[in-house]
Amino acid sequence: MSKRKSIKFPSLFDNPSVTLSVIIPAYNERLRLPKMLDECIPYLKSRSERDKTFTWEIIIVDDGSMDGTKELAYEYIKRYSNPNIRVLVEAHNRGKGGAIRLGVLSSRGERILMADADGATTFSEVEKLDAQYEAGADVVVGSRNHLKENAVAQRAWYRNLLMYGFNFLVKVLSGIHGIYDTQCGFKLFSRRVARCVFPSLHLERWAFDIEILYVASRLGFVIKEVPVKWVEIEGSKVSIIQASLTMFRDMVATRLAYLLSIWELPKRDSLKLD
Repeated sequence: MSKRKSIKFPSLFDNPSVTLSVIIPAYNERLRLPKMLDECIPYLKSRSERDKTFTWEIIIVDDGSMDGTKELAYEYIKRYSNPNIRVLVEAHNRGKGGAIRLGVLSSRGERILMADADGATTFSEVEKLDAQYEAGADVVVGSRNHLKENAVAQRAWYRNLLMYGFNFLVKVLSGIHGIYDTQCGFKLFSRRVARCVFPSLHLERWAFDIEILYVASRLGFVIKEVPVKWVEIEGSKVSIIQASLTMFRDMVATRLAYLLSIWELPKRDSLKLD
């Protein structure tokens, strides 16, 4: 009987071994994931050919899908024969936040990008986020705020009402200032921020972005927002009203939990961040 080789599973607390980790959470995304990967992988390969110092990995986290998402992801691994494309599989659906957290905790990148599986954000826009990172930002948030006027003209009145109401509540309840689009799924983190923030997160569904930004802001990390090219992709499984109600509940609970010290902020100075 041949002996199996034991390979250590990567950890966020290891030293970084690639430049960029791309975390893609996917729940029943077999139909939309190909668009994302067909744009993302060629871009990363081309960039690494242009810049020999640039290395990368992609971590696709299947969040309990039942439509063959993970099988599709495995097909891409076979097609590209690249060990830097990995698939992590959750046995049950935990939520987008839980899937991203798993991917981040298993990442090897000096910087870590979370990106939606539908490819709504043009992937090359990561260069805009990189520029802010190089300028000293710890967290860079992709923003669709500049698209608001067009969106208002095209959306139903109740969607606009929910959008404005949600943005107002985020400012009031979260205490996050200067960030106008907390929910765009295109965010870049330095490894030091990820080490500090992600292990202590509590939320696993729609309001997890807000908890990330709240904790990072409270710990004094530099957060910047940059406009990105974004288009709405058909096939979303999100109920706007249900998601909004869930997020409102979670925002209130999060704010109270931290204010009352039920949830404690990580102590930045006690962690080895570099």
